[in-house]
Amino acid sequence: MVFWDGYVSDETMGTFAPIVVYWIYAGFFQVMLASGFLDKHRLHTREEGEKKNLVPLSTVIKGVLLLQIMQIATAHLYFSLTSSGVVLAPQTAATIQPSSSIPIQILQIVVAMFVMDAWQYFGHRYMHHNKFLYRHVHSQHHRLVVPQAVGAMYNHPLEALLLDVGGSVASLLVSGMTPGAEVVFLCLASMKGVDDHCGVWFPNGAGGNNVVLHLLVANRSAYHDVHHQSRGGKYNFSQPFFSFWDRLMGTHMPCVVLKRPGGGYEAKMAMKE
Repeated sequence: MVFWDGYVSDETMGTFAPIVVYWIYAGFFQVMLASGFLDKHRLHTREEGEKKNLVPLSTVIKGVLLLQIMQIATAHLYFSLTSSGVVLAPQTAATIQPSSSIPIQILQIVVAMFVMDAWQYFGHRYMHHNKFLYRHVHSQHHRLVVPQAVGAMYNHPLEALLLDVGGSVASLLVSGMTPGAEVVFLCLASMKGVDDHCGVWFPNGAGGNNVVLHLLVANRSAYHDVHHQSRGGKYNFSQPFFSFWDRLMGTHMPCVVLKRPGGGYEAKMAMKE
């Protein structure tokens, strides 16, 4: 039983909830940064963003909205196919295991996280290593040299289809998720993408980051910020949840977060190439 049961269908929640969560969460960071409220937590100065980023915020928003229209269409197709039995439906798990079993749903979400990370790591890394794909596809995302929360989904449509949609579908199918777990997982993935690009660092004890999902993982805003830096394109491909693929495949670049003399923080590579 989920709180929206009887009010909104699982298909509708799975389609629209991640988008709503994305704009609420990204909007929070954008508004707080624009107001200056989070200036002391910035990983880049306001001037850096204005100088280094190759696209204005309005273009980023339009690009994300375009991709989310595509996301709605593909989600509708996915739920239509799974509910009709054309492909293996995640709901099959619900007939074997009680849908109200919290441990089962948590396990499904964890499995989905690992599937998503594997799909994203190797796809993302290939987008960088293949010169044609980087130049014509993935470079669109890196027009945001200084990451922005609302730009987490600012990707080329082909990349969005192959990495984001493909990774989501693979994660849902492999994990055999119940409908309620699908919604939770997709919303978590949406939030984590925003976290990685928020450009904000909250110190916590020995240099941790207490942005919502970063309490549990090492793949944080500073970790991904390094990847967006000029020398970081060969490192830190892992996304959205964990960083172990980088460690296993030799592409891990540790970083240190230092206080900026003028206020805020700065992420730097902990070792030279």
